Amino acid sequence: MRKPSCLNAPRPKDGASERSKGRGHGGANATGFIQFECSLSGKWLELLKEIAPGVTRAAVLRDTVTTAGVGQFAVIQSVASSIGLDVRPVNVRDAGEIERAVTATAGLTNAGLVVTASASSLVHSALIITLAERHKLPAVYPRRSFVAAGGLISYRI
Repeated sequence: MRKPSCLNAPRPKDGASERSKGRGHGGANATGFIQFECSLSGKWLELLKEIAPGVTRAAVLRDTVTTAGVGQFAVIQSVASSIGLDVRPVNVRDAGEIERAVTATAGLTNAGLVVTASASSLVHSALIITLAERHKLPAVYPRRSFVAAGGLISYRI
């Protein structure tokens, strides 16, 4: 099985990836790399199952603007069935969308949250932590700063 890539660069728009094939960069520059191996994303899901063994569903808060957000979710999906979890992606574009998704997740039985690493999750970290606590959802975060702000647990190398 091919490992999903976790390049942290904006996804090309308007055919930029087609223009760049075989002709240098063509406007689709990679601007940096995420600070961890993408396979780490699967550990977040495993950790959620360890801290809350009864969880059978997980909402995965991710940023689809970067390829890293898509790659992290792909790794999480690949791990989910082996540990008996059904995962659902939740885009973290704005506060309203996050609030609706987390509230909907809280309405499900045996549900939890996995928050992937992204600028958007950092921007909305206080909201995400507050919602997880309010709805008593077990949640795994990508950075220690989430735990320092009141989140349950984080995992990062």
